Amino acid sequence: MMPVRSILPRPRFPAPGPRARLAPNAVTAKDRKVTQHMRVAAAADGVESAYAWRRLAAAVAISTIGGIGLWSLVVALPTVQQEFAIARGDASLPYTLTMLGFMAGGVIMGRLADRHGVIVPALIGTVSLAIGYVGAAFATGLWRFALVYAVLIGMLGSSAVFAPLVADSSHWFDRRRGIAVALASCGSYFAGALWPPVLQAMIDAWGWRQAHLAVGIFCLVTMLPLTLVLRRRSPIRDMRPGGVATSIAYPARPFGLSPNALQGLLMFAGFSCCVAMAMPQVHIVAHCVDLGYGAARGAEMLSVMLATGVISRLASGFIMDRVGGVATLLLFASLQAVALALFIPFDGLASLYVVSAVFGLFQGGLVPSYAIIVRECFPPRQAGTRVGLVLSSTLAGMAFGGWVSGAIFDATASYQMAVVHGILWNLLTMAIALWMLQRRQPRPALA
Repeated sequence: MMPVRSILPRPRFPAPGPRARLAPNAVTAKDRKVTQHMRVAAAADGVESAYAWRRLAAAVAISTIGGIGLWSLVVALPTVQQEFAIARGDASLPYTLTMLGFMAGGVIMGRLADRHGVIVPALIGTVSLAIGYVGAAFATGLWRFALVYAVLIGMLGSSAVFAPLVADSSHWFDRRRGIAVALASCGSYFAGALWPPVLQAMIDAWGWRQAHLAVGIFCLVTMLPLTLVLRRRSPIRDMRPGGVATSIAYPARPFGLSPNALQGLLMFAGFSCCVAMAMPQVHIVAHCVDLGYGAARGAEMLSVMLATGVISRLASGFIMDRVGGVATLLLFASLQAVALALFIPFDGLASLYVVSAVFGLFQGGLVPSYAIIVRECFPPRQAGTRVGLVLSSTLAGMAFGGWVSGAIFDATASYQMAVVHGILWNLLTMAIALWMLQRRQPRPALA
């Protein structure tokens, strides 16, 4: 019997001509192979590895310790005011300057992280916090105290261990990027839950100057070894085998906008949602005092908000890994509007505890979603700067929202209109998220 091979006709292929050439931007098998090799190399270098989780744990610990810069002035304010013999408004000046420094520092330190790796801002932040708290302990006047806080503790200290670490954590995870970013962003909440009672006990026992001196030494001794865990550079960089992978992963006009226009839109959305967020977080203590429940009850409600906010942020990580950053932003912005509205009809003691817990659960996922949207729409080498810009805008929203809510209360003798005002700002964030959701493109495969 004749072999099968001999009776089958041989295929004939035409010789390749000019029309058979690949288009200049076509993705060839060789390009795909190079891209695959880069992804394999990235995975072997630590992505989704045990080292990545250890690095994330170190980042959370660093941001929890370094986050004291956002809370120490709140605790020390009465004793600082008494020692310097100044008015409450003058005593609040260092906090305002510290927030402004924190906002500017988030962008500066993010840029440094993009260029030199996150170890650089982490080291700067550690040393600056140590020097800043020691310097604040020996400050002889309000302006020296305020400048030390604004420059060393705010701009160069705490800001360096928040936004840069959130952006860096996104580089070390692919499938679990949402939960990694959510965990990294929890550091400020952990700091708010842990530091105030500890610092208050130190001030009661030693005085505010000795407490600041102890904090400076503690930051140096604990944060410096932790920063050494971050010394390895990010394993994920722009994949550019001839520009192929970058063009596949990141569109030139995400959502039909230029990159800078999208950046501005995200910053406005972050500002808007945090104007709304500020009303309960900044004024819940004062609200309880006005209702006759006392400041201690209000402080407990704030702690409940922060605790449930941690749960919310962790839950948002799992949600973002499944539906992406834009859908998560729309979900939590909508939930925050609902939680805000609950403050209007409910003002009983027990009901305020419940509403505070609900508010924390409903708003905690907002901030991490912005970092994920940035990573979905921009190249990794820009993550530090762009995440820093968005998170700084959220702080600006908190500052403006806290002030304007107080102004509305002064004008109306009630927080109800302040709540309505916050909901209106929140609706802007919802509209932006809904618009982006309708125009979103497939999530990038390469990051």
